[in-house]
Amino acid sequence: MKYIGAHVSAAGGVFNAPLNATKIGATAFALFTKNQKQWKAAPLTEEVINKFKQNCKTHNFKPEQILPHDSYLINLGHPEAEKLEKSRNAFIDELQRCQQLGLVYLNFHPGTHLKKMSEDDCLSRIAESINLALQQVEDVTAVIENTAGQGSNLGYRFDHLAQIIDQVDDKSRVGVCLDTCHTFVSGYDLRGAEMCEKTFAEFEQVVGFQYLKGMHINDSKTPFASKVDRHAPLGAGEIGWGCFEYIMADKRFDGIPMVLETTNPELWPEEIAALKRLAGLTS
Repeated sequence: MKYIGAHVSAAGGVFNAPLNATKIGATAFALFTKNQKQWKAAPLTEEVINKFKQNCKTHNFKPEQILPHDSYLINLGHPEAEKLEKSRNAFIDELQRCQQLGLVYLNFHPGTHLKKMSEDDCLSRIAESINLALQQVEDVTAVIENTAGQGSNLGYRFDHLAQIIDQVDDKSRVGVCLDTCHTFVSGYDLRGAEMCEKTFAEFEQVVGFQYLKGMHINDSKTPFASKVDRHAPLGAGEIGWGCFEYIMADKRFDGIPMVLETTNPELWPEEIAALKRLAGLTS
């Protein structure tokens, strides 16, 4: 079964996210549990938590169909001790919020070395940050999102992801979210079935599909291997529909939240319906 949706607004309260997902025909969704551009947020109240859980239950969203995303400010590989500590504390808070909401995943960008430390040292620091956070919060899996490779961001190579996972103590609580746009612009071709077969075979060899916990389904405005992260509506970018046809037909991608972050929310109902057809969920 394919779970297909979009990153929806939680404006007015996180309990609105499942309602917004339902309106666009989604069977999966992503959300921010707090303002993604601020370090701190008011704690979740019991009322908000209960309304979120009830709305998820009413609209048939199980925790495994939901992929919350943490704040963009967090850098778990920060080279400076004070800012690293701030990021780690914020990440723990994000995990705790997911735990309170009954969610099982937290999607995050791994981090950046800011050209102040080696890639290997930064990847080890990211893994150390994950280990420290998972010791503080139970039941939530840390889901590393591959990046486009802009600037000094790490996580744009499959071996970066593998290197982090290798150093995480509890392998049962770490996973990966593959963003199709990021994958493509970082240098893994997805234009058509043949290229998809090659790219995902490499992912299986280097990381392993057992770690795939979610996907971001996006086309790319920028060319192959450009390392520039600009999403596009499905079929309107450099990747094309062949990639999404391949993914929707492949059972290795079953049972995980597959979330649109394409640039025109007005198209989301249409894009979700198209993906469902490709997955054989509708006629």
